[in-house]
Amino acid sequence: MSLLHVQGLVKRYGGFTATDHFSVTVEPGEIHAVIGPNGAGKSTLIGQLAGELTPDEGTIQFAGEDITRLPVERRARLGLARSYQITSVLPEYTALDNVLLAVNAQRASRFNCWSRLAARRDVFDDALALLEQTGLAAQADVCVAEMAHGEHRQLELAMALASRPQLLLLDEPMAGMSQAETVQMTAQLQALKGTHAMLLVEHDMDAVFALADRITVLVYGKALATGTPDEIRSNPAVRAAYLGDEQAPSNLSGSIA
Repeated sequence: MSLLHVQGLVKRYGGFTATDHFSVTVEPGEIHAVIGPNGAGKSTLIGQLAGELTPDEGTIQFAGEDITRLPVERRARLGLARSYQITSVLPEYTALDNVLLAVNAQRASRFNCWSRLAARRDVFDDALALLEQTGLAAQADVCVAEMAHGEHRQLELAMALASRPQLLLLDEPMAGMSQAETVQMTAQLQALKGTHAMLLVEHDMDAVFALADRITVLVYGKALATGTPDEIRSNPAVRAAYLGDEQAPSNLSGSIA
């Protein structure tokens, strides 16, 4: 059974159809990338999967449960976590403080006092382990405002992993990164492959083709094609949609934007 099964999803804004009878599946442990030109409807799709937008038609099933009308927090408790194009970290606190809050949010108890929270050995150890997992152990005590943009992205990934999700919804995790930062983030996501399913929306095609097990191409809210990276790279319709003709260069992985 697919971990995520989306069937016939439709989202309209007046006379404009942002999501047009879209269907997709994500298998356990799979990285499934959704790519498409600007305005294709990728962020609208992620918003519906996360529960921030309500579809007009269609169904979303996660782990065998219909979550089409469930709010964000209910989906999160079921094992859905997402990142955003714009990072949502607390710049006035340290990297460790941010992850401590994320870890504690998943626990049954709540602490209002920072000292009591940091004293919780299980919370503290889990937070440090997440920083280690995402390459930020050395920045644990660094104020987030002093960290680089790529490190903010790594921190947001650590916070998303705090919920121990079954599925990560990643909305352009490489946005604004340098080439070196992109390579590092790609490696970190690769390390999670097989243990965490991911639905990845990303413009960096080198990262997409390095990571994805399958790719769905979204154009005007519709799924133009779904297949393996090799199948997508050689698909004439995909070439035409991105480049305006079917005479795309052989290195399509670096040409789609």
